[in-house]
Amino acid sequence: MSPVIERPRYVCALGGAIGTIQSLPRAIPILHSSSGCGGNLAGALSGASGYNGGNYCGGQALPSSNVSERDIVFGGEGRLGEQIENTLKVMDGDLYFVVTGCMVEMIGDNVHAVAKRFKGGELPVLAAETVSFKGNSYYGYGIVLETLFREFVESSPVKDAGTVNLWGVVPMQDVFWKGNLGVLKDLLKKLGFETNTFFGQGETLDNLKNAARSSLNIVVSDAYGIEAAKVFEEVHDVPYLTVQMPIGDHGTSRFLRTVGKALGVDEFKVEKLIREERKAYYPYLERLADVYNDLDFQRYATVVGDPNYTQALTRFLADDLGWLPELVVVTDILDEPQRERVLATFSDYESGLIPEVVFDQDASSIGGHINRHWPQSHGQKYHKGFSPGFIIGSVMERDTAEQFKVPLLPVTYPISNRVVLNRAYAGYSGGLTLAEDILSLVVSHR
Repeated sequence: MSPVIERPRYVCALGGAIGTIQSLPRAIPILHSSSGCGGNLAGALSGASGYNGGNYCGGQALPSSNVSERDIVFGGEGRLGEQIENTLKVMDGDLYFVVTGCMVEMIGDNVHAVAKRFKGGELPVLAAETVSFKGNSYYGYGIVLETLFREFVESSPVKDAGTVNLWGVVPMQDVFWKGNLGVLKDLLKKLGFETNTFFGQGETLDNLKNAARSSLNIVVSDAYGIEAAKVFEEVHDVPYLTVQMPIGDHGTSRFLRTVGKALGVDEFKVEKLIREERKAYYPYLERLADVYNDLDFQRYATVVGDPNYTQALTRFLADDLGWLPELVVVTDILDEPQRERVLATFSDYESGLIPEVVFDQDASSIGGHINRHWPQSHGQKYHKGFSPGFIIGSVMERDTAEQFKVPLLPVTYPISNRVVLNRAYAGYSGGLTLAEDILSLVVSHR
């Protein structure tokens, strides 16, 4: 029997699919599910993702077949066909995507057959089985990408050496996805490349449709979007590269060197860009040097969250900010190959730090891991404890932070105590933003 996960930090596969589709420009998700799924997931996606909201066709406006007992007994394919027809009439979009909930999967509705009835119409209608008992929101994200790459992206034998695609930053699940994608796109432009991120500001579905013309796919994750990259390579003959989410100087410099090497960029050009970025980056941090030392801003830190953020945050804290992030708790469900890839990212720190990395999905376990890594004082005169300490995680660490009387900065999903618009933590500029947010909390808790 599988263990019970208390307060998971993700939604179901259907929720991940919805968040992915509604983040595409002019894409309309159509739910084939019971009536409660859309409403519950709208609250989880919006309220826990920095109040991201529903965009044009999301939130409480999601088209849904709202299958009932009658449909479960006699089949819901007829109801779905009716819903697709009505959605095409009412909702103004350029792509319509059917996704499924648990009930219709259990009764065996063939959503692909229903979607094929609309093939050849004025507007494309796709379908994917995003049954939630098979996986979480990352699974739904991957299934949607694979379907788009197989059925929506147009084949192109000609490749543009100056264009790349980038994904792995999961919309909604990464609360700062919009800003992060913009930062990564700007960095690659400085290297001389145009980037399709599909979900970024100002992009259209044409960026996705013509993505097969690109020369490389960059997956900013060691856990998510890799299977979709394999599908893209199989169907469109475009290779892929996996890199870690970069935050601050050390992470971003590694990112630029890795991507630059894969794209054949002259090493001198890459190093010149890094020097220019550092020239703008470090003067801001240098302004803090005196007060950092005089007021003792250094902290022990516990980093909690998904594999994309935990590795990036830990490297930033250890190598850029000079902190001691000795404990990292990765909260996502990962298979053994994914764990090995993720573990490999917690190494080669400039500071020499070797963090303890724990894989645990339960929110209630964080305090126990802190107590084990930094044992409680039992009256010893000299004692190394979790003080002065800091937690970077999600709102689920609020009780733990109060227990240890340390500041908490929510950076990873879920985040319900901050409103997020275009804020970004990726890149050099994102590192400065993160330093501001962290040290402002340190000051406010003095």
